[in-house]
Amino acid sequence: MIEIFSNEFIPILDSSIKREDYMLIDLSTTNPDLNEIDITNVNVCQSYIDTILIKNNATVAYGGYLEKRNLYYNNPNFSTMDKNCRNIHLGVDFWTKENTKVLVPLDGEVHSYKNNAVKGDYGPTIILKHNVKGQLLYSLYGHLSIESLHNIYVGKVFNKGSVLATLGTPKENIGYAPHLHFQLIKDVKEYSGDYPGVCAYRDLEYYANNCPNPEKLLHIKGL
Repeated sequence: MIEIFSNEFIPILDSSIKREDYMLIDLSTTNPDLNEIDITNVNVCQSYIDTILIKNNATVAYGGYLEKRNLYYNNPNFSTMDKNCRNIHLGVDFWTKENTKVLVPLDGEVHSYKNNAVKGDYGPTIILKHNVKGQLLYSLYGHLSIESLHNIYVGKVFNKGSVLATLGTPKENIGYAPHLHFQLIKDVKEYSGDYPGVCAYRDLEYYANNCPNPEKLLHIKGL
């Protein structure tokens, strides 16, 4: 499926943010910089991201596909004391300022939406449905502003490049530094306005297949 995408850069955030303004960030368990800080604390997380952005003269820090993280360690919805701990990230996060515009990367329509207002969840979320050369594909946008769910309805059409939403505050996105969680999904099954964005290692093979790497679509760094 993934080969049907082009090789062009597709902006996912405000069009004034250029390709060179994006930089990769490592929030994995193997990043030694995170050993000395509590990345689960929203203020600490924000400070770390701000430091990285300033150091690299960047606007957006992005990454995290299939990244094993400690970011969810203190959240009972994710963490357990056994091998079923959900700590592998299935989408790409884009860390930047709240209220930043979120753009639609492909023509599509609203499949579903919901405010997943539980600690550690997405907060306001929109899922779009796309028909790409006869194949269905879904895209999920999490951690949006509450305002993003106003005037939206199932079936509403969005063209590529149009503004879908804006990023929420930590209060709106349920305790995270402002960012977009963007995830591609082949088969959304019975989910509505929600879909797992983090999985346990035992389920990784299934989710890695069902949730392709968004970088293959967006080509932020031309990978």
